[in-house]
Amino acid sequence: MTVSLDFLTHYQQPYYLYDSLPDFYTDHLFAPFALTDAFIKEAGETNHPILHFWQTEPVVVLGMMDTKLPFFKDSLSLFSDFSYDYLVRNSGGLAVVGDDGILNFSIVFPEEEGRLEIDEAYSRMHRLIQAAFSDMTKEIDAFEVTDSYCPGAFDLSIKGKKIAGTAQRRIRGGIAIMIYLSVSGNQTKRAEMIRSFYENGLKGTETQWTFPDVNPDSMTTLAEAFNTSLSVEEVKDRLTGVFETAGVSVVPGELTSRVHSFYEEGLEKMKKRNDKLLP
Repeated sequence: MTVSLDFLTHYQQPYYLYDSLPDFYTDHLFAPFALTDAFIKEAGETNHPILHFWQTEPVVVLGMMDTKLPFFKDSLSLFSDFSYDYLVRNSGGLAVVGDDGILNFSIVFPEEEGRLEIDEAYSRMHRLIQAAFSDMTKEIDAFEVTDSYCPGAFDLSIKGKKIAGTAQRRIRGGIAIMIYLSVSGNQTKRAEMIRSFYENGLKGTETQWTFPDVNPDSMTTLAEAFNTSLSVEEVKDRLTGVFETAGVSVVPGELTSRVHSFYEEGLEKMKKRNDKLLP
């Protein structure tokens, strides 16, 4: 099956890649989320598409929906039992996990003349991931894995087991299509931690909101799915290789004063959000 990647050449100019950034842009727990907003605004200002790779120390990234749990604050203490930190991100959705076996990747597009439809945006990421691993499998499917953590209509799975979750963030001028890829590591432990979080946060209470009944067996890693060792760096190379194969240049992005200003603005907003929502 040939996957259409025509959207990659739409802008007819290089993609700016941001990876291995200076400590100032990576040391803070909230940095990746502040950078996402900065890159969305930068894409809108420059009309240039942007790629962003990032990883975190062990951390549970909570969504705004998670703060609705009846025993939300009480349930946070269990993360330390698993040696994970936690934060509330600046977008909706539910809890996901980050650590050195998880690669986060964003494609940031300038706002197009016609608004990029939500499903089309997700489809672009799906097609890109399919192309990146086309030599290893022809079956990376997109559907909601309801008993995974942070289930969504464009979860990516191999043989029914979720290997990635997707999200979008839109700010006037641009859109980020984001994915976390479970590359390696103990996915069962990650899922058991989030299952315990919801059990502790609900304590059997009925709510008007729906939280997943997480089944650790519903998720896996790329390394497990392909039965091979696979590093985050190898996955990065596969992703950038898709652009190169399509004849699209990927060049290092510059951390301009404008990006810096956008970043500091986003960081301050994240600090205020977490000060308000977390004990």
